[in-house]
Amino acid sequence: MPKVSVVIPAYNAMSYLPETMANLLSQTFNDFEAIVVNDGSSDEIEQWMSQITDPRIKLISQENKGLAGARNMGIAYAQGEYLAFLDADDLWEPTKLEKQVRILDENSEVGLVYTWVAYITEQGEYTGRVVKYYAEGDVWQELTQKNIVECGSVAMVRRSCFETVGLFDWNLSSFNVNEDWDMWLRIAVRYPFKLLKEPLVYYRQRSSSASKNWKAIEQSFRIVIEKTFDSAPPEFLNLKQRSYGLANFCFAWKALQSGDKDVKKAIHFRQQALAYYPRLRFSKEYIRLSVAITLMQWFGLESYEKFLAMFHTWRRRLVPIRR
Repeated sequence: MPKVSVVIPAYNAMSYLPETMANLLSQTFNDFEAIVVNDGSSDEIEQWMSQITDPRIKLISQENKGLAGARNMGIAYAQGEYLAFLDADDLWEPTKLEKQVRILDENSEVGLVYTWVAYITEQGEYTGRVVKYYAEGDVWQELTQKNIVECGSVAMVRRSCFETVGLFDWNLSSFNVNEDWDMWLRIAVRYPFKLLKEPLVYYRQRSSSASKNWKAIEQSFRIVIEKTFDSAPPEFLNLKQRSYGLANFCFAWKALQSGDKDVKKAIHFRQQALAYYPRLRFSKEYIRLSVAITLMQWFGLESYEKFLAMFHTWRRRLVPIRR
């Protein structure tokens, strides 16, 4: 049996899947199987996959069921002791699997290992942004505020976690967002987390990705937050309010990043965030969001995007990453 099963959901992903697969096969850890779940794609994934001769790579095709359904199918077929998830457009550092396996082997009580994340553009260019969190051990309270695991390509999870908490929530399938956050929250209730303080995942930012659909995100956030706090003790009510506040910051960003670039909606969500949790006015998240809204109001969309391009260039020089 392989030590690790890598589950790769793929929906019309042939623009990125060959690069992602080549990246996976360059891992320094070799004792893995990769299960590509073709989630009702209309591209040529089956033809392309048929040309792969590596016996570790398997293809499963199903009708479209969304990310949760594709990941659940991968879990059902997985044989590994540990499971890692890799979105078809993301990339890993070559040592990611090796380092995560070592952590789980040496810490039998740990259920999930996560890493820092570097953002790349749609074309694969490093943006200069590295997302860093520091929570380890009992991370549930921290995780209720934001998804510290950052994206679906980060976690390596002990198989027994899924036997304990179940599979990804089908109710979130129609949104294709936050099904991973919901799962990590459920695991965090019962298992400690460990962190590798390195950016071992390259998270591709795509204009057409589900994570840009702020309307879907708004609904999925509410489902996850209500579900998370449904059985929580009353003393955690304050955390729930803060969670809703930070969620509204996320909605505001998605409104700014959507095709409409809806500044008015972003301002509305910023006000909602403060209504839920007024102390957020003094947070870095509030300052960042307010600066972005002000720049767009003062200079317009075209100038704002030019400013962002200049900022990203400066940030890449300031925070270089070798790939």
